[in-house]
Amino acid sequence: MKGFTLLAGAAALAMLAGCAAVPGNQRATLQVTMTGIQEVPGPGDADGSGTAEIRVVPGDGQICWDLYARGIDAATAAHIHRGAAGLAGPPVLTLITPDAAGRSRGCAIVDAALARELSMRAFDFYVNVHNDAHPAGAIRGQLRGGPTRRQREPGVGVSPTRATPSAP
Repeated sequence: MKGFTLLAGAAALAMLAGCAAVPGNQRATLQVTMTGIQEVPGPGDADGSGTAEIRVVPGDGQICWDLYARGIDAATAAHIHRGAAGLAGPPVLTLITPDAAGRSRGCAIVDAALARELSMRAFDFYVNVHNDAHPAGAIRGQLRGGPTRRQREPGVGVSPTRATPSAP
């Protein structure tokens, strides 16, 4: 009976430890490749393209981005929108408008629920960049990626190996 109680206690501790790492609170690194042909409703800029990396920290409600647009006229806006591939949707975050070189970098604090949703369901969101010639969007790309596992630093949390006595 005592062994059963110990086993049940160990199982309960294991379950609690698993609950501590709530999947929706995991950091995510998302990528996007944008083109004019992906813009909905089109047409976007046929010569335009771009890339972005989006880092999401749901526990802090923080989203950071590094975006680069090229082959389009001067940008007037950039957003993350809610919307599946092939569908237009409402913006959920306004990004800093890309500069004359097409770069936009920054961070924003958002609602924690939105950050969790972006982290876990990136494919339901897209990034686009607008300009005067294409006010609905010059380039667009669907987000991809998801939660990233935190890597343990070498030697951290690792106990030294014990020497085993050699056989006679």
